Amino acid sequence: MKFRFLIVSIVLTTFTFTSCREEVNNETIVREVRVEKEDIEVAEKENEGILERTARKVDTEVNKEIDEEIEKIGDDN
Repeated sequence: MKFRFLIVSIVLTTFTFTSCREEVNNETIVREVRVEKEDIEVAEKENEGILERTARKVDTEVNKEIDEEIEKIGDDN
């Protein structure tokens, strides 16, 4: 009697858990997005702090001075 009850309960439990399952359909959606580089550069400039902006200005000034000194020396060849 216990064996039958055990078998029936296992069968019913298995039946209830397997019959009520819903099939899950996973769809993969791929979207292509075009990103313009100018928008990224503008966003980066907005996120920069005062140190980054001043460092960029100083760097351009130093580069100009270096270019002027190179022109003064001239081409030795």
